[in-house]
Amino acid sequence: MFSIYILTYNEEIDIAACIESAMLSDDIIVVDSCSSDRTVEIANRYPVRVVQHAFESHGRQRTWMLENISPKHEWVYILEADERMTPELFAECQKASRNPDYIGYYAAERVMFMNSWIRRSTQYPRYQLRLFRHGKVWFTDYGHTEREVCDGPTGFLKETYPHYTSGKGFSRWIDKHNRYSTDEARETVYQLENGTVSWQDLFFGKSEVERRHALKNLSLRLPARPIIRFLYMYFILGGCLDGRAGFTWCTLQAFYEYLILLKVWEMKHIPTPKLDAQVSKNQATQLVSTSVD
Repeated sequence: MFSIYILTYNEEIDIAACIESAMLSDDIIVVDSCSSDRTVEIANRYPVRVVQHAFESHGRQRTWMLENISPKHEWVYILEADERMTPELFAECQKASRNPDYIGYYAAERVMFMNSWIRRSTQYPRYQLRLFRHGKVWFTDYGHTEREVCDGPTGFLKETYPHYTSGKGFSRWIDKHNRYSTDEARETVYQLENGTVSWQDLFFGKSEVERRHALKNLSLRLPARPIIRFLYMYFILGGCLDGRAGFTWCTLQAFYEYLILLKVWEMKHIPTPKLDAQVSKNQATQLVSTSVD
């Protein structure tokens, strides 16, 4: 058996189905980022632990969760509210957790969008670290999301999990990615000034994860990123074969890239209100000091 953490924020639409899919485990912990809807109320109807903690970032939330909420079992699985645990994946996780050779495992998502599986333009199989031995993994921030730091070797699971990315409607999707684009813009500025591209990982990476991380760092340096991303996803990856849902997905991803570029330009050329306020405060302090003198 292994414990399951479920991360939530205003997930009243998805939380019940998510918990019910995870009920194969006897230890479910809902970690809520102080939702303002009925997420906590609904979660409390089930035999689960519910803990609230103010959200700072994806990496920090996961690290806080692992450091402050002790699981019942040695192995844990991280599940988000718009994802589902399947009986097949659960059974494979049980078997994998008995293998002493690995401290964690990556699982691939199946992106469900507009009631369709977007198989091609989502780089399937795209892996995320989900199952691991507690105390052997922690997380750092990268853009709007996180990257794992593992103290030991990791493996890959064959079974996948469904990820329902548009279940709350397009307005919620656009609002969420508007917020995400701000974090991605900050990461882009940082990487352009301090990061590098690992060409070895890009071409000879040992896993899909290493190659994808290297490709991400390279993409930050490409001109016309929104256009390149659309062409890559729609034609090279085969999004054109995913039908209307695939076209919509590729278009929204290109729009997301454009938002990031706009905010990168904004960060470089337009002073933030916070900075202006600090300048005004310093000027006011100087005027008071001058008057006193």
